[in-house]
Amino acid sequence: MKPVNSLMSGLGTTVFEVMSGLAREHQSVNLGQGFPDDKGPEEVRVAAADYLMTGHNQYPPMMGIPELRQAVAEHAKRFQGLDIDWQSEVLVTSGATEALGDCLFGLIEPGDEVVLIEPLYDSYLPIVRRAGGIPKLVRLEPPTWRLPREELAAAFSGRTKLILFNTPMNPCSKVFDREELDFIAKLCLKHDAYAVCDEVYEHIIFDDRRHLSIMTLTDMRERTVRIGSAGKSFSLTGWKVGYVTAARELMKVIAKTHQFMTFTTPPNLQWGAATGLRLGDSYFSGLAADMQRKRDHLAHALSDIGFDVLPAHGTYFVTTDFRPLGFNGTDEDFCRHITVEAGVTAVPVSAFYDAPEHAPRHLARFCFCKHDETLNSAIDRLGRHFRK
Repeated sequence: MKPVNSLMSGLGTTVFEVMSGLAREHQSVNLGQGFPDDKGPEEVRVAAADYLMTGHNQYPPMMGIPELRQAVAEHAKRFQGLDIDWQSEVLVTSGATEALGDCLFGLIEPGDEVVLIEPLYDSYLPIVRRAGGIPKLVRLEPPTWRLPREELAAAFSGRTKLILFNTPMNPCSKVFDREELDFIAKLCLKHDAYAVCDEVYEHIIFDDRRHLSIMTLTDMRERTVRIGSAGKSFSLTGWKVGYVTAARELMKVIAKTHQFMTFTTPPNLQWGAATGLRLGDSYFSGLAADMQRKRDHLAHALSDIGFDVLPAHGTYFVTTDFRPLGFNGTDEDFCRHITVEAGVTAVPVSAFYDAPEHAPRHLARFCFCKHDETLNSAIDRLGRHFRK
């Protein structure tokens, strides 16, 4: 029989599914995959449920229902000061991963170079490569995860089509500051490149930091694509509702790609997401404060057990160095060990690199967007195991 696609058939199962399966097998407390224990805001869930029973359940508009697109535009104005035309510059997608696919398939020509920053979310590289892009990887180094400016500048050239990056950043919980974003923006302008910015954790940011979109910087409005997620902003990851904001000309091709991917997203979930985006500021500040409290609780406990806990300025995750515990294996070995022997699951950080064998092999990522009782159970199990 003729061979199937060599790129896709050569991919392994995502690390999140692998570790979650191992957690189920060993009845482990799963702090690996990033999904909250919370049910999400009641008013958002009620709005979606009511719409399901009383609203329009046939195909919604391909770009998304007007109410959600308007809410996305209002939200961008409220939090970033951006003036967005909801009719031509906002697209609703079936999750942020679909949004990434739409943007990358729509913007990349085979042979285009794409700048990416490691460690990176695991869907980026397969989509870039399937679109025909040539990855140019720039690596952040622990524990500070500072942007290496010389290396980043060297990665750009006249062949660069775009840079794809995530802020706040999964897995290393970095938040790009104004100076770093200015540096990236100047490279984009110098090389006539686009910026595709994955901003799904825009409201999960800590220690009085503020999320800043590169779209707001001088001359970046027309060459930036922003990606947001109702799943992350409202603890409703199973809904898979994402949204793309881009200038009219960029949006034309992104929307054409979307129409042949999923075409549309369930209208009741769109209605619920619109309700969520219009919640008061206290909801979003409360979300960040609650996640920061959980971060502090888990980070302090892991430090007491003996982990070296790296700074975490946003997202759902803390990264830890397990070497002080005396474990001498790789990060994959460590995560399997604590799942089987301690009953707690984490994710090996090397999974977020193109070549894991050349990545740091001493870091494990723990998820803290869980109920206190879940975190306490994990802390107790790890404490008993490493204090034997």
